[in-house]
Amino acid sequence: MIEDKNQPRTSLSNLGEFGLIDHLTKQIEISQPSTIKGIGDDAAVLDFKDKKTVISTDLLIEGVHFDLAYMPLKHLGYKAVVVNISDICAMNATPTHITVSIAVSNRFPVEALEELYDGIKLAAKVYGVDIIGGDTTSSTKGMLLSITALGEAEADDIVYRNGAGSTDLLVVTGDVGSAYMGLQVLEREKQVFQVNPNNQPDLDAYTYLIERQLKPEARKDVKAILKGLDIKPTSMIDVSDGLSSEIIHLCKQSSVGCNLYEEKIPIDPQFINVTEEFNIDSTTVAINGGEDYELLFTIKMEDFDKIKGNPNFTVIGHMTQESEGINLITRANTSIPLKARGWNAMSEEG
Repeated sequence: MIEDKNQPRTSLSNLGEFGLIDHLTKQIEISQPSTIKGIGDDAAVLDFKDKKTVISTDLLIEGVHFDLAYMPLKHLGYKAVVVNISDICAMNATPTHITVSIAVSNRFPVEALEELYDGIKLAAKVYGVDIIGGDTTSSTKGMLLSITALGEAEADDIVYRNGAGSTDLLVVTGDVGSAYMGLQVLEREKQVFQVNPNNQPDLDAYTYLIERQLKPEARKDVKAILKGLDIKPTSMIDVSDGLSSEIIHLCKQSSVGCNLYEEKIPIDPQFINVTEEFNIDSTTVAINGGEDYELLFTIKMEDFDKIKGNPNFTVIGHMTQESEGINLITRANTSIPLKARGWNAMSEEG
C-alpha cells in the first residue's frame, strides 16, 4: 500500500473496536422499505413481505484476491460490494442489503479504513442497497474483507443454474476477458515500479481494461431488461471465474452439453490490442479470464427473436444433449472440448 507520509494517521487503538464501528458507520443512511432496523442493535430486522430472500457471501483476502500496491482502498470497497451484488443479480433477484466485516492489522490507520468505507458506501448508494451490519476485528497480517449481500425476488422470477434445456441458446451480457487483461497491465506496471520507483506509468491506452479490473459493475439492469422483453432465462450464473468455468457449471448442473462458438464471443477492441501487445491468445483469455461480472444465461429457442439485435446481449452458443459434451467450436469450425482453466483460489500456484 503506497502511503502519503504527510497524511495524518490515526491509530486504530485510539478508537477501539466499537468506537471504530461507530466512526465508520455513523453516516450510513437507510433507503430500503424492507429495512426495519439496520446498524445499532444486536441484529438487523428486515421485512420482505411475500417475496423470497436470496443471500450470498464472499471473502476477500489481501495477497490472494487483491494487491494494495495498485488497488486503491476506495476501489477495493466498491468492488467488494459489486462482486456480491453480482451474485444476487445472477439469481434474477434485486439486491437490497449488505453486511460488511473487516479484519485489519495495525499497519492500517483509521484514515485508510475511511477510504475503504467511502467505496463501500458509494457502491451501496449506486446500487440502492442498505448497509445493515457487520463486524471489525484485528488481523495478524494484512486485510480480510467479507461482505454478505441479500436480495429479494418473486418466487417465479428466481433463476437457478440447473434449468437449461438441451436446445436452449447460450447468451452473455457485455464483453469478457477485459478484467483479466487489466490485471496483467497492473501487474506489469507494478514490476516496473519495483525496479524504478521514479517511473511514471502511462496507462491511457489501458483505461477500459483497468477500470474493468479495479471498478467492475454488476449487471443489476439485466433483470428489468429481460422482463421488458418478456424473457425469463432458464438458467443463469455470473462470470466471476471465467466464461469456460461458468459454462461448465451450467452444463453440469443442468445435465446438458454445449457448443460455444469462438467467433461469437464478445471482446472489446482495447482488449484485442493489449492481448497482441502481451502476445497472448485473445480467445484463451476471453474464455478463462474471469472477474468480468457479466451474466451468462440460457433462453428457450423461441425467445431468440425477442433478444436478437439487442446491444446488451450476445448469443454465443447453444446447449446440446449431455452426451455431446461441452465444446468450443473454433473459427476454423473444429470442435475442442472446453476445459475450466479459470481462476482457482485453492490452486498451489496461487
